[in-house]
Amino acid sequence: MVMDAGALWLDLVNDVRWYPSPHNSQPIKLRAISETAAVIYYDLDLGLPAESFGIPFGHVCAGVFLESLSVVAAARGYRTTEFLEHSEMDFAAEDRLHVIGTVRLEPAAGDDALQSESLRRLAAFRARRTSRRPYDSRIVGDELLVSASTIAAAQGFEFRSTVDAGLVSLLVQINQKTLFSDLRNDAVYAEIMHWLRFSKEEAAAKADGLSAETMMMPGRILRFAMGHRGMWSLPLIGGLIRGLYLRTMHGVRQLGWLEGRFAEPADYLEAGRTFMRIWLFFTEKGVCLHPFGTVITNPASHAEFVQAAGIRETANRMAWMLFRFGYSDTPPAAHRRPATSTLLSPLPEDMSLQEPLRE
Repeated sequence: MVMDAGALWLDLVNDVRWYPSPHNSQPIKLRAISETAAVIYYDLDLGLPAESFGIPFGHVCAGVFLESLSVVAAARGYRTTEFLEHSEMDFAAEDRLHVIGTVRLEPAAGDDALQSESLRRLAAFRARRTSRRPYDSRIVGDELLVSASTIAAAQGFEFRSTVDAGLVSLLVQINQKTLFSDLRNDAVYAEIMHWLRFSKEEAAAKADGLSAETMMMPGRILRFAMGHRGMWSLPLIGGLIRGLYLRTMHGVRQLGWLEGRFAEPADYLEAGRTFMRIWLFFTEKGVCLHPFGTVITNPASHAEFVQAAGIRETANRMAWMLFRFGYSDTPPAAHRRPATSTLLSPLPEDMSLQEPLRE
């Protein structure tokens, strides 16, 4: 049943703010320009530009958000129509709000089956969490893998996975090594420290970032370890930290990745949309997921991953997502800022026509 549109944007944002974002930075902003249209922005001050190889993932995050918005809108009887800008992000730009595009809401006529599907997807969206917990060693069956492949193929991408114990172990080790490598990069280290939340109180107060609780690390140990990164190379301390990290990787039997065209903003947006569709499908089937994002965005680790997995990349095609998936206990929920943090104030009336609206 279609809601009163006057309260619709606040209602939608209150739900969609639970979309996943790198480091839980929540960079997407929305400004309503009418009861049924809004401009979507990426807040460059909340991005992760320290590793230039990862800058395209700003648009991947926007694609995740757009797919999430379509899910929460559909459950309320609306379909989303997008008019996207597809311009490159410039993290040195004076205007810190990068325009992604405009979204319109239109009432969607549907039968009971479509409404039921919309509600199932909304339930999956609300249940979705990143699971950094140990997994229980069960293998996700071929039927679900085929369905995930079909979802990816519909958007022009390829989903691949492996249960090869040697390859899984090697890629987990590469992921672990990437963290040690990133901490030696001053810019990346500063970025990570900015988003770490070492206590439950700090995580709840800031309502963003990577909390020690969701990372399955004792806060005091994480604070000490991150504050003394030079000690990571010492045999005793380094070994302890590696052991704590690998403890969370217990039971990992399967890794998956996505390949396809990844050359310009339109590709990145579709990549994010595709990844979110697969994540929601897995969630609906009770399968947990944890992206290994830094393996993709760290150039050296990316090269190791590609070589180990036998992936053929070209100038326009790459493996742009790697993740572990399987079954685990329910992980703790990460905090989110209130809906009012995502919603920007309306522009003055004499400026409203400057907002982009492509038809």
